[in-house]
Amino acid sequence: MLKRVHFGPSVLPFLLVAPQIAVTLVFFIWPASQALYQSFLLEDAFGLSTEFVWFDNFADLINDGIYLDTFKRTAFFSFSVAFLAMSIALILAAMVDRIVKGVYVYRTLLIWPYAVAPVVAGALWVFMFDPTLGIFAYALNTIGYDWNHKLNGGEAMTLVILASTWKQIAYNFLFFVAAIQSIPKSLIEAAAIDGAGPLKRFWTIIFPLITPTTFFLLVVNIVYAFFETFGVIHAITQGGPAKATEILVYKVFYDGFVGLDLGGSAAQSVILMAIVIVMTVIQFRYIERKVEY
Repeated sequence: MLKRVHFGPSVLPFLLVAPQIAVTLVFFIWPASQALYQSFLLEDAFGLSTEFVWFDNFADLINDGIYLDTFKRTAFFSFSVAFLAMSIALILAAMVDRIVKGVYVYRTLLIWPYAVAPVVAGALWVFMFDPTLGIFAYALNTIGYDWNHKLNGGEAMTLVILASTWKQIAYNFLFFVAAIQSIPKSLIEAAAIDGAGPLKRFWTIIFPLITPTTFFLLVVNIVYAFFETFGVIHAITQGGPAKATEILVYKVFYDGFVGLDLGGSAAQSVILMAIVIVMTVIQFRYIERKVEY
């Protein structure tokens, strides 16, 4: 007969989770509540006069054509970064699993970009694609293409997508490598004995078994594209030219700290936070059903 174990009351569990709760309250709950409160206010640039305007800030955003264009731009940018970063990382992880010699050097070189700050990553790509001094801009000019992301909005968007993707590949690569190496080798060897080629083994065995990792990275990459690419965009284009690379998170900064529209900026941040929460819920509610654990 099994005896049930009972533990007496203790403050230790509360002490262990207290630091995380404090961090959540200070760096998420409190700023989020302040943004929600300020989104209902109309304030001057110096905070000397405040008027409670209810939902007027949100109504102005809905009727603003520029803000609605920013939605489309953000969607294109975010899904492009998430798709490219995950696809390239998955290909590299599959390749490193087949390397015998120099595998540690290969992994180290691919992980390095993860240690680079977003602003530094943006600065590196600015130098490489500078229309006057950049090595890649010079290479494009030699084949007859006049690259100038400072004037061409499409080229500017391409550049920030490439820089943001490069920054995130290393993070995805680490998880994909760990997931692939956790698959029993006997399964892959059995498929090889049955005559399955490398590509078929990948799509029929490896990829279905790493779907939990793929789903996790999908959520992380979309959040990354929505929020953490601010430093890359600020270093490369600052939202230009002509707002061609101004996504939602950068517009929150620009309207709040440059345009000094504090109420409108707070309303934008609330909408942005709600979008990310809804997208995450949808991913867990519908996409996760197709994930095999």
